[in-house]
Amino acid sequence: MFNEIRLPMLSAALLLVLTGCTSSGQDELVQWMQAERNAIKPQVTPIPEPTRFEPQAYAGERRAEPFSVEKLASALRGNPGVTAVNSALIEPELNRRKQPLEAYPLDTMSMVGSLDRQGQLVALVRVDTLLYQVRPGSYLGQNYGRVKSITETEIVLREIVQDSAGEWIERPAALQLQEDASK
Repeated sequence: MFNEIRLPMLSAALLLVLTGCTSSGQDELVQWMQAERNAIKPQVTPIPEPTRFEPQAYAGERRAEPFSVEKLASALRGNPGVTAVNSALIEPELNRRKQPLEAYPLDTMSMVGSLDRQGQLVALVRVDTLLYQVRPGSYLGQNYGRVKSITETEIVLREIVQDSAGEWIERPAALQLQEDASK
């Protein structure tokens, strides 16, 4: 008799549990998801129109070609006008005694400060672990760099280098004050 009562009660409980798991909760979830999908409006910015290419006329036709036979022949002959200008620029540099800071490349040096010595600024330059005092007229670097001026934040110099044709030219260079980043 106990089994007879127990079996219908168990069936009724199972039926109640199964009716609680019907799709009524899922219907609400599906409706909410559909409403959220419909509410989202993507914002797509249009791709800008490409700029139009406008060809330019080549203006270098009258200039000498950099790889022409004539230019190479004049360089090999040693054009006397160019050689005189080149030698006047580099000759004094070759005939003077080298200074200690000319043994180091400019990019291995760093300006770490400046001093005022009798009204004239003197820059402090670090190379490896040594400090050097640099004044206007001193030489720095391996390209005949001569100091033109010194400010509190910069050393301005001119270097003499060879261009692609082998001619000696002057070019400006500078060494900026380097702040100590380890502090």
